[in-house]
Amino acid sequence: MRTGLVFGLALVAALLTGAARAEVKMSGSFVADATCPATQAIKSGKNPGDISTDAGQSYELLAGNKDAPTHYLIRVPGADPERRWVKVDCGHVSGGSASTAAPVPTEGDKSAAPVSGKPEYVLALSWQPAFCETRPGKTECKAQTAAGFDATHFTLHGLWPQPNGNFYCQVAAADKANDNPAHWQDLPPVELDPNTRSELDRVMPGTASDLERHEWIKHGTCYGKSQQVYFSDALNLMRAVNASPVRDLFAKNIGKQLTSDQIRSAFDSAFGAGAGERVRVSCLVDSTSGRRLIGELTLGLTGPIGPSSRLGDLMQAAAPTSKAGCPKGFVDSTGFQ
Repeated sequence: MRTGLVFGLALVAALLTGAARAEVKMSGSFVADATCPATQAIKSGKNPGDISTDAGQSYELLAGNKDAPTHYLIRVPGADPERRWVKVDCGHVSGGSASTAAPVPTEGDKSAAPVSGKPEYVLALSWQPAFCETRPGKTECKAQTAAGFDATHFTLHGLWPQPNGNFYCQVAAADKANDNPAHWQDLPPVELDPNTRSELDRVMPGTASDLERHEWIKHGTCYGKSQQVYFSDALNLMRAVNASPVRDLFAKNIGKQLTSDQIRSAFDSAFGAGAGERVRVSCLVDSTSGRRLIGELTLGLTGPIGPSSRLGDLMQAAAPTSKAGCPKGFVDSTGFQ
């Protein structure tokens, strides 16, 4: 009797462990590159409401089905239930768990060299009002004003060494474990000179939620330079974008729609013919209004980055992206609609 009880308890524990491993928590956004079934279950393919992803649309990324996922669990606003599984080859991940603007080696292959043989990066730019529409509880979003820098300028999400999966270089296990938004304040502080810190707080509003600590631990540790140099280089690139016709295009079209073709054309005008082919557009869906909002631009860069690097040269040297991403979306204004 006792033996049977022990066996039964062991079986339950094994089942619970298996259930716990059925989902591997992830963060960031899943950007659909195609129209694909979004199912309630992977094996059965059950799909209440016959839900599919929309090409170019961004969805909240919740989990993978295993460490090297074949499917992502995403949130589809308006679906019942909202939690849905999609195949990984249906799109790409932006921010959080993984990000890329150009074709890269298999995710997780940290030993793979960049395709070009030169250092490769992704520069991720946020349009903060759109980000805040979907995360109104964030500290930086509560502080938004129409007169603020982030109301009319691009903000810094991150500068990410490639290939995809090149994360957490020589990072302590405890710090890696704390790398989720609920524990970013427990990560080591980023030490910068006063001028760089002041500029970063303006250009990266997420520092109010310790975003810079996450970006350094996950990506900056693989940059091969100090915290000061890493963030200084990223800010130099951000200045170039915000001083360009790309920023002007967005500022003049707040409340209106832009297409990925218009955005890419603005990059061509600002940084040379072909620069736009290195840009991918990601959109978010405002669950309240149903509007598709332009949330992020990711730029592919190739070549050593230094204080005198020109953004146009870095973009021109990169491989073109396979797809432009979101075909069109609204340029959101500050305030929650």
